[in-house]
Amino acid sequence: MTADDDVALPRRVSAPLGVGDVAAPSKRLVASWRRSEEYGVSLETVDPTWAGSVVTDSLFFECGHEVLESLHQTLVDEPLSLMLTDADGLVLNRFSGDTSLLRALDRVHLAPGFAFSEREAGTNGLGLALADRTPSLVRAEEHYSASLCTYTCAAVPVIDPIGGRLEGCVNITTWSRSSAGLLLALAESAASTTTALMLARSGGRTARPAPKGGVFRVQQARLEPAAGTARSMSASWDDALDAVTTALRSGRVVAAVGEPGSGRATLLGQALRRAHPRIRVLSADVPAPEDVDAWLELWTPELAKPDTAVVVENVDRLPAWAAHELRQRAVAAVSSRSVRGGSDLAWGVTAGDLEAVPAPLGPLVDTVVPVPALRERPDDVMALAHWVAHQARMREVGFTPAAEQALLAHDWPGNVDELVRVVRDAATRAETIDLRHLPPAFSAPAGHRLTRLQTVERDEIVRVMAGHPSSVGDAAAQLGMSRATLYRKLRYYGLARPR
Repeated sequence: MTADDDVALPRRVSAPLGVGDVAAPSKRLVASWRRSEEYGVSLETVDPTWAGSVVTDSLFFECGHEVLESLHQTLVDEPLSLMLTDADGLVLNRFSGDTSLLRALDRVHLAPGFAFSEREAGTNGLGLALADRTPSLVRAEEHYSASLCTYTCAAVPVIDPIGGRLEGCVNITTWSRSSAGLLLALAESAASTTTALMLARSGGRTARPAPKGGVFRVQQARLEPAAGTARSMSASWDDALDAVTTALRSGRVVAAVGEPGSGRATLLGQALRRAHPRIRVLSADVPAPEDVDAWLELWTPELAKPDTAVVVENVDRLPAWAAHELRQRAVAAVSSRSVRGGSDLAWGVTAGDLEAVPAPLGPLVDTVVPVPALRERPDDVMALAHWVAHQARMREVGFTPAAEQALLAHDWPGNVDELVRVVRDAATRAETIDLRHLPPAFSAPAGHRLTRLQTVERDEIVRVMAGHPSSVGDAAAQLGMSRATLYRKLRYYGLARPR
């Protein structure tokens, strides 16, 4: 920070930074102070919004409440307050055995039913963790509002392990004079335990891989984000493609919104190819929060290059400071191209919905195009399946009626990304894909979602049967059950008998 910065520093750090006992603030902290000032938060007191009631019937609340309640039992005599918030910073619950701390927190409204996001309360632990989607520790002098300077807060966001959605955060608050050394580690442990419990209770579904980030150019021969080449798609897909193409030809910035894996970046890539056939398309997926700095430096210089279009995937996972930085670079690139008399910057973003687009980027979006989930586009399932299978073997691959029926009946929680993984794996093992080449979940009785234990049992039966036992009795003996029980379970799980 310099004297030329147009953001007021909180008065506790307004002394020359890096001098004496006051450490120079991090980039994230300075960005949070700037946002707090833009939101109009008072430097003296916080006045958070009262929601009146909180939603407590979600899997996130159930698991988080259980984790914090258990943790509270071991820390009941410590001067700590354990809290769970939703993705908007609304405090859902609070545990503490320190009555003086509870009374003090009540005075600043850090209590269930009050929203404590950055917009409401300025820089604070939970607000910063939610804004930047990364573990955050805000010490006393680092808060934006003076009324919070007596506390130190550690908060860690909780991400839905299935859908990748930001659910909320675990927040631990203590007095400013208390040691903060283990505070963040404790919050990280509680958040990771909450995520693990959510996954264990999600019906046996697998977790989404953590974001790694990446930058790559579009190539026509790949079914990857921004490079889809499958043809003869459904009417809903073609309508969305036409809408995006028209918007891009008019120089508008497009947000393709919908569920992760539904083909949002592919839609933008195909539309860019149609709108600007000779342009180079660069697609950049948001990485883990700790890698964002390097990620920005790696690819954003491409914005200023002529004949280059950019697709930024999953901008709703960008830390708030990075969204602000990206906006500045995009605006600078547009200005630079205009001065040189070059073409306009063609670019688009993907997100869950328009409201999830970070505030700095929202005003840049001119057109929003919804992308339906794969389960809402049944006509696309087999078209995509045949394409993926052909790409895997570079020749036609058939599907038996049973396999087609299973693929069409599946609800595809992972959308197109899941279909690509399933079909590619099956195509590498068979010239004609049958039901036995698909994952065990595709053999589950129609309309019946298996529990985690049932999924384990079914998969073990499939494993034993895949070893070609000499008879049903032999398979039953390996599984430690009677023949009658195995017959019953084969019928229940819709599995074929061993030959």
